[in-house]
Amino acid sequence: MTISLAAEPIFHLGGFPITNTLIASWVSVLFLVSSTARLQAKGLKAIPKGIQNVFEFVIEAFLKLMDGVTQDRAQSIRFFPWVMTIFLFIITSNWMGILPGFGTIGINEVEHGETTFLPFLRTVNSDLNVTVALAVISVVMTQIFGIMAIGVIKYSKRFLNFKNPIIGILEFIDQFAVLVSFSFRLFGNIFAGEVLLVIVSSLIPYVVPLPFYFLELFVGAIQAFVFAVLTLVFFKVASMEPH
Repeated sequence: MTISLAAEPIFHLGGFPITNTLIASWVSVLFLVSSTARLQAKGLKAIPKGIQNVFEFVIEAFLKLMDGVTQDRAQSIRFFPWVMTIFLFIITSNWMGILPGFGTIGINEVEHGETTFLPFLRTVNSDLNVTVALAVISVVMTQIFGIMAIGVIKYSKRFLNFKNPIIGILEFIDQFAVLVSFSFRLFGNIFAGEVLLVIVSSLIPYVVPLPFYFLELFVGAIQAFVFAVLTLVFFKVASMEPH
């Protein structure tokens, strides 16, 4: 049984390490892109049916959820591509992480006289680099949407408040806290679930782990939903004029 906090490199490409979580992220992106391409290839119909019906149901439900936060359909549509992409990528990556082959297929390596198991695929969001990257995208787009909504000068007053400089300092700290919170919440929950499955499967490898797999399905969906909705809330708050 091997538990590694850092993602393990499988090979190097021009000096750049290609880790098992990076490969898994490519698999997730390929799945999402191929699913969308398949829908486009079949052609969109005025009266949806089959997979198109499912897609339209999910999109409309998500837009209604976003309307509850933004109170503005035009704003919901503007935020939708970013929020929905984040949600789909995280939930796909989380759910793929419990499929057979993730963390179980690999090779044994001998390092410093000890044999360690190196899996070819590992849950994407158990890599802190991935969750930090998602958090950076969320925080950066929050600033961009804020500037687009109210302009550079008005938005900059959040951080450059000459009447009360403490407020500006607190805003900077708040953005950094959001970055840290986003990164470690997703990483901590998914990594903990991965460790739990490894330990339980090693001790009792058959029927007993099944409830934990269902638990990870639930946790994976909740974490994707929380990350996406919080991103939406920050987009909305940034688009409101500071008072």
